[in-house]
Amino acid sequence: MANIIHRIGIKAPTTKVYEALASIEGLTGWWTQETSGSAKVGDKIEFRFRNDDGSIKGFMKMEVSKLEPARSVLWRCLEGPPDWIGTELSFRLSQEGEYTILIFGHNHWKEATESTAHCSMKWAVFLMSLRDLVEKGRGQPAPHDIKIDNWN
Repeated sequence: MANIIHRIGIKAPTTKVYEALASIEGLTGWWTQETSGSAKVGDKIEFRFRNDDGSIKGFMKMEVSKLEPARSVLWRCLEGPPDWIGTELSFRLSQEGEYTILIFGHNHWKEATESTAHCSMKWAVFLMSLRDLVEKGRGQPAPHDIKIDNWN
């Protein structure tokens, strides 16, 4: 098994970071503008990513497994790229001075592959987008995200 893990500090209270992780509006502001569904425990959230011609290049459906206000968000991937299905995504928050420290994990990959490496880098890009959304009021969700390679 392989895991992706990142740590980022965001100058904001945990409650503000949590809202960006635990609401459709927040997720639309930093990950992809095409986010839909319900962000309540047991509900599903769908994320779409498009090519320049409008065709879908990526789709994921997550089940919201756990929500602890201002502390954590946990999802399980139900649909998406084959290597994503069954993985878990965790966002753990703690306050350290003026910073919310976010420990992100995309866990339980069957193996570390080129896809895992790509996703790790893209998660870093999107976590920076999350920080910009919370600190500056505007993130860079897809399709306005930083492109890192020929897969996007």
